[in-house]
Amino acid sequence: MKEIVTRPIKDEDREWIGPFLAEAWGTEEIVSRGKLYNTHELPGFIAFSDGQIAGVVTYNITGDQCEIVTLNSFMENIGAGWANINAVKEEAASRGCGRLWLITSNDNIHALRYYQKRGFTIAAIHCNAIEKSRELKPQIPMISDNGIPIRDEIEFEMKI
Repeated sequence: MKEIVTRPIKDEDREWIGPFLAEAWGTEEIVSRGKLYNTHELPGFIAFSDGQIAGVVTYNITGDQCEIVTLNSFMENIGAGWANINAVKEEAASRGCGRLWLITSNDNIHALRYYQKRGFTIAAIHCNAIEKSRELKPQIPMISDNGIPIRDEIEFEMKI
């Protein structure tokens, strides 16, 4: 496996991170548990493999909890996502957080498998929460590319 190195997002990275996240998520805005985030303003980390950008993560710390807001990989199956998660986890621990959590939608089969395999547990299922999210971000489709209706937010957590 290739060595993965992470570093915090810098101001100069935001020129490409904003458009990248807009392409990946429909806009630079992400809704999680009824809160609208402008992802280009969030702290985060970039993972590198052989000097090339392999992935990006953004997060938000509130009190003693840290939410992973976005996690994207440019290179699949090399550990970039996990390296970025660990970077966020270390940052959260250093700032006194006891919980790392995130939201994914019910249609995201890849994410459901990915997070559980890496030690996250399902903390809650927020039935029909996407309906409220669409009020803040109408770009959220009704049905995903895999044909599953997008309805529920699934909350994963990991204790730090």
